[in-house]
Amino acid sequence: MPTLNFRDIPQSPLTRALGLIIDDLGNDGDSDQGCTWLTGHIDAGPEHHQPMGIVHGAVYTGAVETAASVGATASVYHLGQFAVGVDNFTDFVRPVRAGRLQVTARAAQQGRTLQLWDVDISDEAGKLVAKGRVRLAIRPLPEAGPESGPEAGPDGTEGSA
Repeated sequence: MPTLNFRDIPQSPLTRALGLIIDDLGNDGDSDQGCTWLTGHIDAGPEHHQPMGIVHGAVYTGAVETAASVGATASVYHLGQFAVGVDNFTDFVRPVRAGRLQVTARAAQQGRTLQLWDVDISDEAGKLVAKGRVRLAIRPLPEAGPESGPEAGPDGTEGSA
């Protein structure tokens, strides 16, 4: 089974708009397979603002979801599986107008069917600006691969995850 290279997966316009760049991921366990942590960044600016001129909460929530999903998927991709978020709780701690935001995700729990990831987003001074926790369900990869899109139900519409 191939390893996951996030940079090779086509990104949706939403993912590109978030601006999250995955810098590194790895495993601090005994195995070289899987993933237990991930780092990334967002160069935040006016394109990320809400009407009052600060970074929109959706950027933080989207970054939390994406970082946890990529980390959890990287942990099981070699098994022919991927992760899909089922809960996302994101707290907005401090407003930011612009600058590099550091994203750090770490697995809190990795089970056979569910994972729990904690994600911190900090500003250039290292101050916490958002904190999230995502519960993810582990699913088998679609037969046609990641480019095939969501699983379809018998009538051709998207099935529930």
